Amino acid sequence: MDFTRKVRAAAVQISPVLYSREGTTEKVLEAIDKAAQMGAELVVFPETFIPYYPYFSFVQPPVLMGKEHLRLYEEAVKVPSPVTEAVSQTARSHQIVVVLGINERDGGSLYNTQLIFDADGTLVLKRRKITPTYHERMVWGQGDGAGLKVVDTAVGKLGALACWEHYNPLARFALMAQHEQIHCSQFPGSMVGQIFADQMEVTIRHHALEAGCFVVNSTGWLSSEQVSQITTDDKLQKALSGGCFTTIISPEGNILCPPITTGEGIAIADLDFALITKRKRMMDAIGHYARPDLLQLQLNSSQWEVLNRGDGVDLPTPPYGHPSEEGIC
Repeated sequence: MDFTRKVRAAAVQISPVLYSREGTTEKVLEAIDKAAQMGAELVVFPETFIPYYPYFSFVQPPVLMGKEHLRLYEEAVKVPSPVTEAVSQTARSHQIVVVLGINERDGGSLYNTQLIFDADGTLVLKRRKITPTYHERMVWGQGDGAGLKVVDTAVGKLGALACWEHYNPLARFALMAQHEQIHCSQFPGSMVGQIFADQMEVTIRHHALEAGCFVVNSTGWLSSEQVSQITTDDKLQKALSGGCFTTIISPEGNILCPPITTGEGIAIADLDFALITKRKRMMDAIGHYARPDLLQLQLNSSQWEVLNRGDGVDLPTPPYGHPSEEGIC
């Protein structure tokens, strides 16, 4: 691992084009272009940004949300698909690492999925949120331990978690134990109010301190017009406000750029990997400060399969980590 390098990172706060996979994808490609023009080598987008976070599930009871849930099915992203091909091509053209949240459709289920594209356009990680939170359980299926993985990329060793997965200390430790250098965190934004942003700040700064890594945090944002599209109830509209805190944190827990708390924008910071060593010299939670003789984490990193033939032969899993013959994921 190289602890002498410097990487320019970008965290994007952005609103989706509601109800349009193509429209939101176009905004992603434009934001990648803009981040690259700013010199970024890594760009992180919000949770399930394509086509949009299922805000409807937060303000509608399950008995009423069938129409919106089915609409999300129609707009969700398959992997691979033209959406992933477009992001792969754009990442490769700019030689930039892209971390993107999507609603993934796999057969008859939807998943909260995080994708990491390396700078050559290769899809090096597809992981699913291990436990959807509260209202989200009516929308998405569960992920597995196969996605709790740190991957080597052009900008270093990257890990990713979505939203309240950060309240699962064992999930965070699984990434820490793999020597995560840059943690990419994603939240929906425009929810719950200021308390959500306050809690988010505490959460990402704590992980940076505990892991001794950088945290690049991206949240989505809704305009007032979009909130009205989701619900016309004044009281429920208040639940779709605030909760935005897009920024970048150092391994010492310091905020490296002004947080974006409203509107669209890109937070940019230069990550000096020497700060990782500076922090870990004092407290390395998976090294000199660990006590594996007393405390260890057991991780089931196998990918779930619904069919086990019992003959000891694993069923084939469609590849997603390598470009096709044409060089496209």
